[in-house]
Amino acid sequence: MGEQFSAPASQSLSQPFQFTCEATCPVTGARAGRFETPHGIVETPRFMPVGTLANVKTMTPAQVKDTGAQMILANTYHLHLQPGEGIVERAGGLHRFMNWDGPILTDSGGFQVFSLSEMREIDDRGVRFRSPFDGRVIDFTPEESIRIQNALGADVIMAFDECPPYPASREEVDRATARSYQWLLRCMEAHQRPDQALFGIVQGGTYPDLRSRAAADLAALDLPGYAVGGVSVGEPPELIEKIVQATTPLLPAHKPRYLMGVGTYREMAQAIAAGIDLFDCVIPTRFARHGTAMVAGERWNLKNAQFREDFRPIDESCPCYTCQNFSRAYVSHLIRAKEILGYTLLAIHNVTELVRFTQRIRAAIFAGTFATEFASWLAPAELSSGAELDHF
Repeated sequence: MGEQFSAPASQSLSQPFQFTCEATCPVTGARAGRFETPHGIVETPRFMPVGTLANVKTMTPAQVKDTGAQMILANTYHLHLQPGEGIVERAGGLHRFMNWDGPILTDSGGFQVFSLSEMREIDDRGVRFRSPFDGRVIDFTPEESIRIQNALGADVIMAFDECPPYPASREEVDRATARSYQWLLRCMEAHQRPDQALFGIVQGGTYPDLRSRAAADLAALDLPGYAVGGVSVGEPPELIEKIVQATTPLLPAHKPRYLMGVGTYREMAQAIAAGIDLFDCVIPTRFARHGTAMVAGERWNLKNAQFREDFRPIDESCPCYTCQNFSRAYVSHLIRAKEILGYTLLAIHNVTELVRFTQRIRAAIFAGTFATEFASWLAPAELSSGAELDHF
């Protein structure tokens, strides 16, 4: 390993942020809470739409807000490449630049950098890669990631970490986990803004002891919040569940817990039962751009002939703008004609659907009915054909 860093002193940077657990499911341990940020309160558990380039694809900020979304994400790596954090900062920060007055979270750029496997070099200092736009060499270090995120000005910023692939050897995952911890300490040293909460990310791959050690190391730093990372990178869903179930209880109960890159119904229900509070995923808008509607746990391809003359709303129980004003037939027509409005209407519905799913779970936790009302999502998963649960 490279240069070692001692843990910085107390996390006074967490003062503008407060997490309160308001109710707990006595059967599963699922919790409902309130996460206070400088730009508003996030009622948990909550799904957060992804706005990679400072926009949730095909949607206006007003449309996103109407879905019930309270917090959205933006991507440090992509915003650094285009338009550049300097422009965002001179515009007054990310909130003003994109006209979103609620809480925002920016990731560190780590996952995107590491996905450039043929274009980057990694060592203890950081990552060097070539821009996919113009080929210029870019150095991404923990300090640089934090500098960019400080300039962007999101409420929650993520530590720069190394996300190991799946599958990976124990040696590879151990090295990446140790490196991520050292990088976190450097992120803490570089962080300059008390109005931004720096979250640490628990890595460890599919190795329970590495996950346990990483969680203990991060918990000792008393950060404003914690994320479970390194899942949904190719593992079978059953293994994701095992990782989340084993890791989440090891994180401080009085801090928000965030599961990165997960947003299916079952994954969220299972993770909430384990004690997760926040989720993000590109699924709802990506599905929309492929003509897929999310309805009651199912995926409907609106290109199918059965929807051509179906004049009912996509979901008669859904309060979203799309379902209140348009038919399946109309949205199907737009999608088949490749009209942009069709993608927008489906994105509005799909984001609303996932936000409502977490809202319903929140209400069920308060009512004491979560374990029974969502029992179908909480049942143990059957192992996929040929899948292995590795070390869990």
